[in-house]
Amino acid sequence: MKVRNPSPAQFYRGVFKRRGLLMVPPFLFLVFCTWWETESEWLVLGVGGAVFAFGLALRVWAQMHLRYRLKAKMALTCTGPYRYVRNPVYVGNILLLLGCCLLAELLWFAPIMLAYSLLVYRFVVRHEESHLLQKYGAPYREFLESVPRWLPRFPRLRTGQPDGGKYLLAALLAEAHNVLLVLPFAVKEVL
Repeated sequence: MKVRNPSPAQFYRGVFKRRGLLMVPPFLFLVFCTWWETESEWLVLGVGGAVFAFGLALRVWAQMHLRYRLKAKMALTCTGPYRYVRNPVYVGNILLLLGCCLLAELLWFAPIMLAYSLLVYRFVVRHEESHLLQKYGAPYREFLESVPRWLPRFPRLRTGQPDGGKYLLAALLAEAHNVLLVLPFAVKEVL
């Protein structure tokens, strides 16, 4: 029997399709692991909560401009957080997960979560960039060349760009489910 290896494009597409499921195992580990917990309330609630909230705020801000789940017409998005970084939703996801590491009192797991998330999203982004380059062509190529993938670059603010404000409520509702991510850690703390 001959084993067929997928092409890189097929592999990236497979990871893209399963990106949510791929984050479940490390999240469940956070929920159920009690090894080497850090019992520091200010660090757990203060810093962990702040990192989580910042990740959620970044996702909401990105959603206001991307409008992926808002039943609005899709277009190449270069406004809002997309002016500074190409993947603000994934950066927000990583911050949510790092916040969960702190809320779970598992500080030692945060670097592992960061490395795992970057690995998964590296493949996801390869698929998305290829797809969007085919879909949008030269404008997307210019976007790729001018906006960094992961670490934001803060150029001068440009005027006259839409702020996405009319989508704030819809974006908040679309992202509200993420607040439930903290529930298992509250239960874990009580038990």
